[in-house]
Formats: sequence, C-alpha cells, structure tokens
Amino acid sequence: MNKPDSSNYKLAGIDSLKCDNHYATLPAHFYNKQMPDGISDPKMVSLNPQVLALLGLDNADADSDALLQLCSGNYLPSGFEPLAMKYTGHQFGHYNPDLGDGRGLLLAQVKGCDDAVNTTWDLHLKGAGKTPYSRQGDGRAVLRSSIREYLCSAAMQGLGIPTTQALSVVVGSDAVMREQVEQAAMVVRVAESHVRFGHFEHFYYTQQLDDLKLMLDYTLTKHFPDALTADVPYLAFYKQVMTTTAELMAHWQAVGFVHGVMNTDNMSILGQTFDYGPFAFQDNFDPAYVCNHTDYSGRYAFNQQPQVGYWNLMALGRALTPFMDVESLNAVLQTYDDIFLAKFRELMRGKLGLQQVHDTDGELIKNLLEILAGSAVDYTYFFRSLSDFDSAEDADNSPIRDQFIDREAFDAWVVKYQQRLVLESSVDEVRKVRMNQVNPKYILRNYLAQQAITQATDYDYSLVNELLEVLTNPFAEHPEFEKFAALPPEWGRKMVLSCSS
Repeated sequence: MNKPDSSNYKLAGIDSLKCDNHYATLPAHFYNKQMPDGISDPKMVSLNPQVLALLGLDNADADSDALLQLCSGNYLPSGFEPLAMKYTGHQFGHYNPDLGDGRGLLLAQVKGCDDAVNTTWDLHLKGAGKTPYSRQGDGRAVLRSSIREYLCSAAMQGLGIPTTQALSVVVGSDAVMREQVEQAAMVVRVAESHVRFGHFEHFYYTQQLDDLKLMLDYTLTKHFPDALTADVPYLAFYKQVMTTTAELMAHWQAVGFVHGVMNTDNMSILGQTFDYGPFAFQDNFDPAYVCNHTDYSGRYAFNQQPQVGYWNLMALGRALTPFMDVESLNAVLQTYDDIFLAKFRELMRGKLGLQQVHDTDGELIKNLLEILAGSAVDYTYFFRSLSDFDSAEDADNSPIRDQFIDREAFDAWVVKYQQRLVLESSVDEVRKVRMNQVNPKYILRNYLAQQAITQATDYDYSLVNELLEVLTNPFAEHPEFEKFAALPPEWGRKMVLSCSS
C-alpha cells in the first residue's frame, strides 16, 4: 500500500484556493485539530464538475494529481487547517453527549468563485480516520456509503432541494471491516456550513453558557447576518431556522424522499439535507415506509418526517432558552405547521400542473396520496406520466389508470382533477411542459445505487458517472439513459439499509 510523496505534486490551481478558516478562530475546545489519515493507492471514482466549478477550479485541476491526493487525505494545500468539530445531539429521541466528527474532518473553509456573492465553502473529508469523537468506530468510510452520499447529493441538487454537495469519491486499497471486509473510500463534502442543531445542544447540556452565546454569535455573523439587525436577533435566527426546516420537510415529502436518520446532529442549521446514510426515494408509495433497518420503532418513517422536524426544532429551541424566553420560542414554533403545509401544497400543486390556489387543493392532494398508497403505485413514475393526462371528459387515460389496482378510486379522483383543471382553464399541452419541469423522470433509486456500487467494487466506475450525469438534470429526457427511468425490479423495491450503507 503506497502513499505518495507530496513533494512531487503538480499543484495546478489547487494551491490557489483562498482559505477563510473562520471556524478555526473559535476557542480550541470547540474542536480538535488533527491531520487526516489518508488512504493508500487512491483512485478517483468520480468528480462532480459542477461542484468543482463552485470552488473556482477547472478541468486542468480535475486531472491534477494534487486534487486526487487532496480528496484522499494525502495532501493539504497551504492554508488548510483540518479539525474535527465537537457537537452532541438526540439520536432516536435520546440525548447522546459523546458525538462529534467521528470519521470526518473540516479540512478548510475556502472562498468560492463568485466574489459578488462572497460565499465561503466548507470542505469536509468524510472517512479521514479516527478522531477523539470516534467512540468505538474506526473513522473510515467504505465505498458503498461514499457512492450513495455522492450520488444522492447530486440528485437532491438536481431536484432543486436544499442540500450539501459532494465534490468527489475516492477509493483506496486499505481494508475496512463492516459486515464484511470492504474498500476504504472518502468523500469531500462541500457545504456553506457544517453547524448542526447538535452544536448548540452540546453547550446547553454541559452548561457552557458563555460558549453557547459565542456559538450563537458566530453563527449569526457568518450565516444569518440579517438576524443581527432584528429587534431580537436570536429569535430572528430561530425563526429563520424554523422556516427553512419546515420548507425542507415539505420538499422531502413532495418528492418522496426518506432521510432515514433524522437525529438532531444530522440537522443542518441552514435547512439543507445533511448526512446521507440509509436514505431512500419512494417507489411503490407507502406513507409508513422505513428505510433504516435499525429504526425498529419507525420513528423516522416517511410520514413521520414533518413531525420529527418539529421535534428537532423543539430540541434546538430548548438549547436556546438561556438567552430567550420560552413563550417567544413557542410562538415561533407554533407557525411551523402552517409554513410546512403552505410549502407542501405549493409543491404538490406544481406536480399536478396547477397554478391557482383553491380551497379544495388540500383534499385533492390528500385523496391522491391515499389512492397512490392503496394501490402501491410507483410515486415518481406516476407523477411523470400524469403530464400526459388528457383532460377531455371522455378521454382514454388508460396508461395512467392501469397503474392502479383500485381503478374506481382513481376514476373518482380523476373527476375532481378534471374539474380543477377546468376551473383554471388549463391547457393540456402547456400543463405537460410545466409538469415535466418539476416531476423528475430520474431519481436515485436504491437498486440503481446498488448496481453502481457492485460495478465499482470491480473497478468499473462507468455507472456511477452515468448516474451522476442523469441525476444532475433529472427532468430532461436523456434518451440514451432511458433504462434508468424504468420501474425497479422486485428485489430493488423498498430496500432497507444500514447506517453504513
């Protein structure tokens, strides 16, 4: 197993990355500084060109040895200050004081390519080795989990859902033991922030209140500058977090995404999808779908996600009570349901091709979800095919109708849908274009991810990169990749995964 001599690197543009490591300016006990433990004989599985461009890098950098070695933990450009963050959180509803970056390091915070926006990007190396927060873990990531996180980050970005992103997947020759011996791998996660609900819980539960205030002030200064000018800045901050979290839950529900492990340490303070573990997209629609095989109680089932988002916000609010009164926090939190529901209905109207708001919308959406569940209809396939719906009274919509076991239930819903389309003088051809811009043809089905992983273990990364291309623009037709839009095989439906998947 060979690790490279960094003195031989061709630096290309990597060395020109401008660092602004503002998290490292916080007190030393907020984190632990340490170097990554790089992997041996690294090979680039995939590199996302869109994320590369965010950092101001180009094709020359993509082909450079320096980038490969950076993404495998073997080389750090000038100005990088790797550290493992300390935080805690509630896991499956129970507080765990021993959390932190147990297998990842914040390598650096670098300025993006758009000077006008002045965005700073966290570069986080997942699988970087043991840290003080690893507990009994080995600090490594494996190829299968790395590919899944990498592809799902791209899929969510392509769908327009707030998310962290992933620059690369690199695999090495080091052996890692999970359920079996697997290949070590690394992902470089790119995000505007890695601050989680659990950062604030850590200082609250340890009663380090001065540090809690410092964490709040840092977060507002770097990520919520508008809140600083509000009458009650911390309350304005909490309201923004509540709003973005509620809207994120609406996005997940509308697209049929199941996160699988909504612990508070996996909740981004920016309302972005964070930490892709045992996730799934719905295939045969099941509101109670649980994709995490360790979730014995179904706490993180698909239909529980909005309520869990609310519960997690309560946990965050509790951590902020030393600096805000409970009544004000509760008043903000009580607006959660309205914000979630308004966003969810807006997204679902879009999926149905509706442009106007009517009082009957909630019932129309609710009835549709009930009959989708009753006939176990494929969620993504149905909505994409609904764009072909002929709204004429005696039209033949059998290709859509035949997806349902209970066709009478579908017929009853169609009458209401036709009436709704007439109510806003909808034109089928125009509606079809509109619907295909919000209903994806391609999603990251778990069986596709598994096929890509299987090929990658044999050093064939072509399917990973083909899926990346499709998922980056999931609304386009991509006729050369039509097979990726097919319904899943029986073995690929309702897959249940572990946290190491």
